Amino acid sequence: MQILWFIPTGGDGRYLGTENGRRTATPDYLQQIAQAVDNLGYTGALLPTGPFCEDAWITAASLISVTKRMKFLVAIRPGISSPGVAARMAATFDRMSNGRLLINVVTGGDPIQLAGDGLHLSHDERYELTDEFLTVWRGITSGETVDFKGRYLDIKGGKLLFPPVQKPYPPLWFGGSSAAAKLVAAKHIDAYLTWGEPPEQVAQKIAEVRQLAAEQGRTVSFGIRLHVIVRETESAAWDAANELIEYVDDAAIAKAKQALAKSDSEGQRRMSQLHNGSREALEISPNLWAGIGLVRGGAGTALVGDADTVVARMLEYRELGIESFIFSGYPHLEEAYRTAELLFPRLPLQNESTPLTQQFSPFGEIVSKAEFAKQLTSAS
Repeated sequence: MQILWFIPTGGDGRYLGTENGRRTATPDYLQQIAQAVDNLGYTGALLPTGPFCEDAWITAASLISVTKRMKFLVAIRPGISSPGVAARMAATFDRMSNGRLLINVVTGGDPIQLAGDGLHLSHDERYELTDEFLTVWRGITSGETVDFKGRYLDIKGGKLLFPPVQKPYPPLWFGGSSAAAKLVAAKHIDAYLTWGEPPEQVAQKIAEVRQLAAEQGRTVSFGIRLHVIVRETESAAWDAANELIEYVDDAAIAKAKQALAKSDSEGQRRMSQLHNGSREALEISPNLWAGIGLVRGGAGTALVGDADTVVARMLEYRELGIESFIFSGYPHLEEAYRTAELLFPRLPLQNESTPLTQQFSPFGEIVSKAEFAKQLTSAS
């Protein structure tokens, strides 16, 4: 099992829907989170992409030298960058980080945002373009010289001079719930991602993609993108969930619903349907809470509960075929520690943190330095 965290390059905070407790995504703050991810034993971290956050490639590159083990899940955008340029970026990053790059293939979801970047294609056309893009990208990054002419791309002599560390190329991750997206995943992708839907819906997606991949003579691994709110007790976890949205009012929910309705993403439509803009019945499956999706696009659900309960829910997803969990929590620095401390000892993890040999001393907590000195004197 792999657990990844999230680097909040669009900003962070203690609450949703308010400026109270808001944190700016400064280089120092993002470095703190990355180093926590690196030291605590997470496999790596996802960096978001789009006009609402800092550029993922620049941010991830700035964090290479201050980390040692963590991997960076960074997006390539078919239709916004060319496959040759994206291949050189990926190979360079992989070499500079000594093989610590994971690729997140993002086809898009909001036509307005995509139009702002100069991409004016329909939903299914974007996935047709993604198919062509990945055919070229995989060939170039694998060391081939690629000549390709399709409906969208015309490549002549595409090649890569400096190859990536990982062979044949850094692993491709991808999320998409539409039929067109699943076909792309089956043909090209190494790890298929779903947002945090109830287990029965996730099981159906896994079965469909697994079958489509088998028809291509391929196998695909599976991951899930979720938030997590874990505490020592069940009641404390649900209190924390409610506190997270205590400033979210009806006006904020209506505004978010209107904005998200512009997306043609099937995954976003499915996320929005889980709560339908209502505060009622936000626990849509045992310990799966849709409150975050009231005002946040993309991943909108969280696992909520004490450590044993959250682990039990994770293992239920694992039984379905989920191998990777991409978690986040507000604020991301503190919750990275809390999640690692409460969950990691209970999970069969692929990566583990390096244990410290130094033991904690209770003296600084319970006695003064003077009293401590007396005890040492008497002991000698």
